[in-house]
Amino acid sequence: MSRSTNSVLGVPARRIAAAAAVTATTVLLGAAPVQATGGEDAGTGSASAGKADAVVLRTSLDVSLLDKTAHVPVNLALNEVAAPASAHKTTLTTTLNGVEGGKPVQLLRADVADASATADRGKSQGYANLVRAKVHVPGLPLRPLLEAEQVTAKAVCEAGKRPRAEANLLGTVLVLGQKVDLRASGTTTVTVPAVGEVRLDLSRSSTTSRTAAATALDLKVTLDPLKLGVAKVKGRVTLAAANCESPTAAKPGQEEPGKEQPGKEQPGEEKPGKEEPGAKPAGGTGVRAEPGTKPENLAETGGSSSTPYVAGGAAALVVAGAGALLWTRRRRAAAGDQA
Repeated sequence: MSRSTNSVLGVPARRIAAAAAVTATTVLLGAAPVQATGGEDAGTGSASAGKADAVVLRTSLDVSLLDKTAHVPVNLALNEVAAPASAHKTTLTTTLNGVEGGKPVQLLRADVADASATADRGKSQGYANLVRAKVHVPGLPLRPLLEAEQVTAKAVCEAGKRPRAEANLLGTVLVLGQKVDLRASGTTTVTVPAVGEVRLDLSRSSTTSRTAAATALDLKVTLDPLKLGVAKVKGRVTLAAANCESPTAAKPGQEEPGKEQPGKEQPGEEKPGKEEPGAKPAGGTGVRAEPGTKPENLAETGGSSSTPYVAGGAAALVVAGAGALLWTRRRRAAAGDQA
């Protein structure tokens, strides 16, 4: 009876204790999952795309009316784009109350009027092109302010290179019906009696270490047409302009997201034939460390928010196993006394 009691009570108790110990060990090992350590922000210091824009025509004019003290602003743009975009419209028309009898005023008419802007991590570029263009201002419907056969502006900013800008005037340029010498440098002034004065900059460009800007024609207008209800037209007219800003390169020692660095191991990648010192052969499930040393992998595993609860559960299982063993020993002693 005593052997039967010990066999029936002892064996399950030992199994319960062993199972509790194994379960506690398994829970403790699983309570420390491998986690990626968060260093610097992945976006910090990484490369970014540049910027670019272009415009075919931009007006910033103030029109003074004859019969009124009011000033009518004319701030318009044709084919003004910012990367990435393109536009191909060839006319710009506006309607101003009290000017030219309320009829639409066609500020620009061209056979070709293109503007485009592109930008990525390698290069940004702005481009504007006009072919056979005529520019009008309110009060002078029959006499163009400007006539040009072809004007272009281009600004290019490449990563790691000096930005460049260029503006070209091809063919003849007329301002208020007068031919402009395209070989003149600096500012050219055209004056027409009883009409007004136009000062213009030809093929203007500028660059810095990261930016470039090009303008084919920039006109400063002061007109007194005294026709069709207009007393004065004053302001600026820009024809074919392009700008760009270079992409920013990644800081030394930092990687672009998703881009592998030559000669550098990627996370989770192992070199063929290379085996870590002290590592367990393939097929094993553990990591072997030399006595008295701390495995490096344990310093990288970290923990999670559930670790305290899992550890508490494991401790409870260990206590339960110890109680089962103590209960088994007492039953054995009681059975021996009865025998």
